[in-house]
Amino acid sequence: MTTIEQATLTGEHTDLLEALGKHRFFLRFTVRGLTDEQAALTPTVSALSLGGLIKHVTRAERGWYDFVVGGAEAHSGQDIEGHLSSFRMEPGETLTGLLADYEAVAARTDELIASGVDLGQSRPLPEAPWFPPNTQWSIRRVLTHVIAETAQHAGHVSRSSARPST
Repeated sequence: MTTIEQATLTGEHTDLLEALGKHRFFLRFTVRGLTDEQAALTPTVSALSLGGLIKHVTRAERGWYDFVVGGAEAHSGQDIEGHLSSFRMEPGETLTGLLADYEAVAARTDELIASGVDLGQSRPLPEAPWFPPNTQWSIRRVLTHVIAETAQHAGHVSRSSARPST
């Protein structure tokens, strides 16, 4: 968990931190006790692995943080190969390492929210086939998207986490 002192915040900023914290907990909880080999397995017909989902959520949250602080040109999640590889554990990656990276990204996002950032501030979205042209998102919208993405993938992890035998 991050060490943000939530007691000093009120209102919407606190609500966002609590929602993110809840879904991050579920995402991490489901992979507790797994070995690296188990986390890298693809227990369904897709290429998704549990460790890969942790990696993917980390990459997505990092990209949206970069967008909030640096604009569309700073969004670090637009390349297709990086997106596809974010769903799998690569040789040499460990679940411990992926969780540590996720924790570091989560701490940055939490610090941003805890700073009292203006949630109504908007930025133009990056040009991408999945975004309508000339669309802007507020920081509030970005954070609710991160919450939804985290919750969605926490659900994927929990449905895929029948303890595989190796």
